[in-house]
Amino acid sequence: MTERNRTPWVVGVSGASGTPYAAAVLRGLLAAGESVDLVVSRASRLTLLDETGIAFRDAHWREDLAQWLARGADGKPGTFEDLAEDADVRYWGAGDLAAGPSSGSYPVKGMLIVPASTACVAGVALGLSKDLLQRVASVTLKERRRLVVAVRETPLNGQTLKHLVALDEAGAVVLPASPAFYAGATHIQDLVDFVAGRVLDAAGVPHRLYRRWEGELGGSRSSRESNGGDAAGD
Repeated sequence: MTERNRTPWVVGVSGASGTPYAAAVLRGLLAAGESVDLVVSRASRLTLLDETGIAFRDAHWREDLAQWLARGADGKPGTFEDLAEDADVRYWGAGDLAAGPSSGSYPVKGMLIVPASTACVAGVALGLSKDLLQRVASVTLKERRRLVVAVRETPLNGQTLKHLVALDEAGAVVLPASPAFYAGATHIQDLVDFVAGRVLDAAGVPHRLYRRWEGELGGSRSSRESNGGDAAGD
């Protein structure tokens, strides 16, 4: 793909707990052949280190990304194949406010914030643009592009709820990281993949991350029984 024809999805990772959600979304985008521009906030690096043991470094971001995407939601390394090495991924530092996606003239399909902390939600709703992640989200809204905000927090206070309403009114898709159980989950990865799949659904990106509802009661039980009750990834 030439630079002129490249139109990526921007994936922003904020400091909320839930880095496995971001990894699953990234894997889904790359598996679908999508280009990705990645923005990892400073706070999210601490969360990533805590949840996975991976230190995300600017100078070695592709190597660190490969480790991250290969790790399962249960923390097991080498669970997934390496998708990052030859993938069309561009990384932008969170403090680089002159980065390509900071301008509306930079072509992108939209932005997915996974996970979105309440601080990130507030910054985007108020148009603060204090870092590249918030700036790109503001640009996405002003250009009327798709913005999916996978908020990960509980409980939610009144101020955050007001911010989420403001984002909805501005055209964003507010998507709580709330896994469902009708898809026949037998492993933590299944629950993570359900949320990631809903994010990709909101973006219109095809995937096969979870079993869709087909109007049949007991379908999840049948799915587990047909799989012998084994946990995914075992």
